[in-house]
Amino acid sequence: MPDIPKRWRGECESGKDFASSLCNKKLIGARSFYKGFDMAMRNKYGKGSEKIINSPRDTDGHGTHTTSTVAGSHVPNASYFGYASGIARGMVPQARVAAYKVCWEEGCFSSDILAGMERAIEDGVNILSLSIGGISDPYFRDAIAIGAFAATKRGIFVSCSAGNGGPTPESLSNVAPWIMTVGAGTVDRDFRGYAVLGNENRFTGVSLYSGKGIGSEPVGLVYNKGVKSNQSSSICTTGSLDPKWVRGKVVLCDRGVNARVEKGVVVKKAGGVGMILANTAENGEGTVVDRHVLPAVAVGKIAGDKIREYAGSDPNPTVDLSLGWTVLDVKPAPVVAEFSSRGPNNLTPMILKPDVIGPGVNILAGWTGVVEPSTLHTDTRISPFNLLSGTSMSCPHISGLAALIKAAHPKWSPSAIKSALMTTSYTLDNTNTTLRDASRGAISTPWDHGAGHVDPQKALSPGLVYDASSNDYFTFLCSLNYTLEQVQTIAQNPNVNCSRRFSDPGHLNYPSFSILFRSKKRAVRYTRTLTNVGDANSVYNVAVDGPSAVSITVKPTKLVFGKVHEKKRYTVTFASKKHVAVKAAFGSITWSNSEHQVRSPVAFTWS
Repeated sequence: MPDIPKRWRGECESGKDFASSLCNKKLIGARSFYKGFDMAMRNKYGKGSEKIINSPRDTDGHGTHTTSTVAGSHVPNASYFGYASGIARGMVPQARVAAYKVCWEEGCFSSDILAGMERAIEDGVNILSLSIGGISDPYFRDAIAIGAFAATKRGIFVSCSAGNGGPTPESLSNVAPWIMTVGAGTVDRDFRGYAVLGNENRFTGVSLYSGKGIGSEPVGLVYNKGVKSNQSSSICTTGSLDPKWVRGKVVLCDRGVNARVEKGVVVKKAGGVGMILANTAENGEGTVVDRHVLPAVAVGKIAGDKIREYAGSDPNPTVDLSLGWTVLDVKPAPVVAEFSSRGPNNLTPMILKPDVIGPGVNILAGWTGVVEPSTLHTDTRISPFNLLSGTSMSCPHISGLAALIKAAHPKWSPSAIKSALMTTSYTLDNTNTTLRDASRGAISTPWDHGAGHVDPQKALSPGLVYDASSNDYFTFLCSLNYTLEQVQTIAQNPNVNCSRRFSDPGHLNYPSFSILFRSKKRAVRYTRTLTNVGDANSVYNVAVDGPSAVSITVKPTKLVFGKVHEKKRYTVTFASKKHVAVKAAFGSITWSNSEHQVRSPVAFTWS
């Protein structure tokens, strides 16, 4: 790679198992932030605890995985024990990386997060990617929101995980409008396993097991055969399985409570030879692959219910497990992952979140050599790669795309980059059907997928963008009924005042709409401003899609741009019709010409 730019002010800090000389022209910064963690652990464990390790070294794997997803170089013959084999590379292999370690064994402390973000800003990063989340606190109590605001003011794009609290509604984290909030979707590759029951019913699931199988003949299947002292045998918790029932058989385990891979350990210790991991209503149809310690297949709720019924009704239930199948061109894909946190936005309902979804299921990326990929200390198998799922995995994909857009358009603001990614996203899968929700198998909504699944090529040339400045975000904050001191806390500026505020937070120039109809407010009117980043002399016409319960009026219906960077305003009025029998509905507003479609999702809520 070329020499490190002279504007870079970062450093590589030495620490345990990490010498500063390990940095190079690719990894140009490595720091750790631990003082908040240190103080908390001193109170818990005493000074000098071995849990306090001041070092940038990744001892967990999460940081290596997310960092290599963003900007990993090309690596041939990559795989995870033979699965997902091929050439691995990050979203932007040409980009440089600086790593800021702010999370530790006991969690992530707000003071450490803020210290890391502040240092990254001072060092001169262009993109901040945070695969970290928590509960949605008011912005003045949210360390990530405060740090992200400081970054955005300086032109730094910030993307964050939406959270893994799905499919529960209102489970989002990182919902500040100056943050790109990223949900997770599947890819069109799967790792299949099959369970064939004694009644010849065959169920498709997922599996990463590549060791010795259970043999060529069916074996006994058991479910809920536990010891009397422990009634948790259906979920296969430690000590719950009765070896006299389990030995030499495949055990059906319900998902939940303890870790998925831990259930396999419990089965193996009790003498079982295989496992079927079955979803319950909480997880629906969304399945996640794991590197289990014994032959195992994970199935959705529908298949799980049928297998449970068979195991409970047949006097001699049997099963045969077929494992080790990699399937490409899976349909439908992408599908919204069941774990991906969902809207609506319970902090600021007038801002639609999540913003987008990206690849976040069964993602192959780099792994630390310090810990086993299965995270089980009894499993000593080491791999330089791992397959993981989560919004932690989808976030760095979008961070990488933002870096590509930033490189192509260095003068664009963070909000312009966000707008480009949102308004060019797609909402149809590879069967030309609206994106589905893995948890229910039904059609997903903008509360699940935001504006849609990102489209890298189209995002580089969006035509129009919804731009917003720091002053716009100040005005937004002043419209939230926060005290002036609370607004100043977020802005990190004691001179900010609230002389200007929106009558409604939804007036922020955001690339999506979230409309709240109340008993005394049956019409909502917003004005938006579009900036032409395409060709001069461009003309756009509007197309509206909405539910029958709402009338949508856009004025004007045509926008004529005479030059690049010219701005045009439009006003849209949403009017709720009487006797609405639904609580929520969805639509879209699209400005288009022969080259571009600039689409904004709309969510409607009645209270």
